[in-house]
Amino acid sequence: MLESRSVRQACGHSANRARRESGSQRPRVPVELADRTLACRHELKYHITETQAAAIAEFVKPFVQLDRYCKLQPSRDYPIVSLYLDSANLQLCRESLTGHKNRFKLRIRSYTDEPEYPRFFEIKRRMNTIIMKSRARVMDSDVETLLAGLPLPPQNYTADMDAINQFQLYVSSIRAKPAVLVRYMRQAYEGDDQNRVRVTFDRGLAYNVTKVARVRLGGRGWQRNPFTIGGVILEIKFTDCYPAWLNRLVKQFDLRSRSISKYASSLQDSSSLRFCAPELAMY
Repeated sequence: MLESRSVRQACGHSANRARRESGSQRPRVPVELADRTLACRHELKYHITETQAAAIAEFVKPFVQLDRYCKLQPSRDYPIVSLYLDSANLQLCRESLTGHKNRFKLRIRSYTDEPEYPRFFEIKRRMNTIIMKSRARVMDSDVETLLAGLPLPPQNYTADMDAINQFQLYVSSIRAKPAVLVRYMRQAYEGDDQNRVRVTFDRGLAYNVTKVARVRLGGRGWQRNPFTIGGVILEIKFTDCYPAWLNRLVKQFDLRSRSISKYASSLQDSSSLRFCAPELAMY
């Protein structure tokens, strides 16, 4: 069983380090802008069939419910698109492919192409089995300015400057630039207890190799990632102890967790199609 104490300790160390790196104090964020994503968690991933996905969705319903964003959609899922950043030699992608224990990803996430809706600067870090994520809300018009390392201009919204400064520091440390857009459809279930269990089903994975600092769901140039053709990516996330019902789920459906990177698998496929083959050489 995974221990909750290690998660809390890692989160505490991460927060302290973030403050040291940014040199600023975290401002108060209004409740209505609070981020509901899990900032520090355990994360398990599985590649399953559509038949398994339907059965697992029924299994989890007594324990978790569709999240509020899925409930708003007739299809009961919603789109996600992320612009991943990497160094010129794709250092972050290669670390993911080789299973580096302590690694991170840099991405800008959105759920729509509407310019008045926010984008999110995210650092997703893995420390052994623990995932930590920092996230800052910005507007689409500010993305290029911040990626250039410039200060955020005066705004009429509350921004987490601690997280933004940390993101810019990481970008500068490897001279990261836009590498690829990754999009998919997500069906998410979540619990409302302290453990904050989330169970998500991701389908229709696609990517678009780009060097443009623009986050978009639409447009030309998208390629299907073959990883989810005929399959689904199941992710199980929790902050504290591993619930007994999750253990029953894994045993009943004979699930085998594996390393799955939507970013790295997309660049791998693009390399095989010779979109970025020179840069993705493993060494």
